[in-house]
Amino acid sequence: MYFEDLLGGNAVYLALAAFFLLAVFLGVRIVPQSEKHVVERFGRLHAVLGPGINFIVPFLDRVAHRISVLERQLPTNRQDAITADNVLVQVDTSVFYRITEPEKTVYRIRDVDAAIATTVAGIVRAEIGRMELDTVQSNRASLIATIRDNLANVVDDWGIEVTRAEILDVNLDEATRTAMLQQLNAERARRAQVTEAEGRKRAVELQADGELYAAEQEAKARRVLADAEAYATGVIADAISKNGLEAAQYQVALKQVEALAKVGAGEGKQTVLLPAAALDAFSDAFGLLKGRS
Repeated sequence: MYFEDLLGGNAVYLALAAFFLLAVFLGVRIVPQSEKHVVERFGRLHAVLGPGINFIVPFLDRVAHRISVLERQLPTNRQDAITADNVLVQVDTSVFYRITEPEKTVYRIRDVDAAIATTVAGIVRAEIGRMELDTVQSNRASLIATIRDNLANVVDDWGIEVTRAEILDVNLDEATRTAMLQQLNAERARRAQVTEAEGRKRAVELQADGELYAAEQEAKARRVLADAEAYATGVIADAISKNGLEAAQYQVALKQVEALAKVGAGEGKQTVLLPAAALDAFSDAFGLLKGRS
């Protein structure tokens, strides 16, 4: 009888110990750094558990959702859009986001990825519809910023933060691509012709500048020569006025001597015949030089 009572008492203690251990196991929740846990009590939102050790009421509270707060990337999505100048383009987009308020995400939206993809497609079509094709291709950064801002305003009610939105590519149909290639080739040909014409124009301008410079230098040389001759003439006139006829005869004799010297310096001249007047010029020049000394 005593043995049965002992076994019955131990069973109660063991049951209480097991219940206590189960309560501790159910009441203590360790949340990883990369997650947040949504706790429900009787089917309603009760709390959101952050990273670390958390405590809940066993048997009353339960962890209904375990949400990763790591950044996520949507699969690359392609959607058609028509520009303001009626060109059909296919735009490849990619969106990065993370969940910041899981209590909104789990109770306000069922499929987050599909909802974001649909929203991005609508925003892309609306924004590209306001722009021409050249603007879409040249202002891609501005278009990306507009898409990101509009998307952030929409997904804020879902407890989501858009970290980055990218336009990976803008594709054109074959006909539009061919037309653009022809236009590009025509523009390149036009620029080449303009460059060639500008080169010819510049060459003509440089040649004209060179000829003008040469003419100016020649005119300057003539002015210098004329000034030198005028100076020499003035000196001779002054000498004649002071020394009379002797200065004039000396100058004439000197010119004759210089002329004969040039004749004798010519190539292939072995013998120089001098007229009597030339000899008289030498005599006059030496006589004048002797007289002046």
